[in-house]
Amino acid sequence: MRDSDLSIDALAADIERARESVHISFYIWLDDDNGGKVADAVCAAARRGVTCRVMVDALGSRGFTRSPRWRQLQEAGAHTLATLDDIPRLGHFAVGRLDLRNHRKIVVIDNRVSYCGSQNCADPQFRIAAKFAPWVDIWLRCEGPVVRQEQYVFLTAWIAETGESVEGLPTAQPEPEAFPDGVVAQMFGTGPTTQGNSMSDMFVATIFAAQRELVITTPYSVPDEALLRALCAAPRRGVRTTIVFPERNNSPLVGASCSSTYPALLGAGVEVYEYPLGLLHTKSMTLDGRIALVGSANMDRRSLQLNFENNLLVDDPDLTASIRRRQDSYLSVSRRVAPDAVRRWSFPKRLVQDTVAVLAPLL
Repeated sequence: MRDSDLSIDALAADIERARESVHISFYIWLDDDNGGKVADAVCAAARRGVTCRVMVDALGSRGFTRSPRWRQLQEAGAHTLATLDDIPRLGHFAVGRLDLRNHRKIVVIDNRVSYCGSQNCADPQFRIAAKFAPWVDIWLRCEGPVVRQEQYVFLTAWIAETGESVEGLPTAQPEPEAFPDGVVAQMFGTGPTTQGNSMSDMFVATIFAAQRELVITTPYSVPDEALLRALCAAPRRGVRTTIVFPERNNSPLVGASCSSTYPALLGAGVEVYEYPLGLLHTKSMTLDGRIALVGSANMDRRSLQLNFENNLLVDDPDLTASIRRRQDSYLSVSRRVAPDAVRRWSFPKRLVQDTVAVLAPLL
């Protein structure tokens, strides 16, 4: 999709055409213009008999779940769920986990159309952190078998929280299918309940698959050791490696930890850029003009180990070229970080960055 506002318009239009089911999961849903537009479309769908399931993160969307919009969804007949609402309370400290979050961005309509990317349900102006706006995102509209893969990711979280019987729910188990004019793609979800370091493994495997060019955009970079080593190894084996971060980060601690990796990245030959026109929230990776990885996951410890995330891996030159053009639009206005400038950083600045980096697993 071309931008956030047009993405929301397309989503609302697809919901208006829904006939059977609308499944939505957002980390952040705001009661603003775009958030209200989607809420109104869901309410209208529920009133005409479409089964609507709306899932938001209890912390990320805490303002929305306390707003009249949330009650409006419930009164219209939508099934609502504030997931991971288990902040520790007296007597429940042993089971409460404040640090686990559902960071996924999922929309599945009629088991036929889905959306995937970094987009939250909000205006780009993002009024809860307006001084860092606009939020700059990427979102893909999908059809075909990959939709049922995303449906599966949604339902595993919904059923785990609600205990709802799978009987009567839309078919989620994807079956092998092929479309002559389609692309090769795989939707997958990760989280603290999946085995191993699944998201880190996928990032690392994708990076090592690059042979000529690797371009990455991410707002939050607190890589684990395996991911940082893969990034540094890429240019050493002849892959031109470029990473774009936001110039200003809405999380000062994460921003400082991200900057602490600049010496290692630049020393290995990675080209580092900073985007100045808002918070570059796009999580994207393209390699060799053929493979792309987009979704909700950042390259930080939370996304790698604690958050429930969903990403889409695509093997297709045309779609990858489209995503690569979006990355080029970021690069065209970004400032390249010079190794000499990093070497001239003051001792106090480096001390703060390195101290925060030591605490990175806690961020």
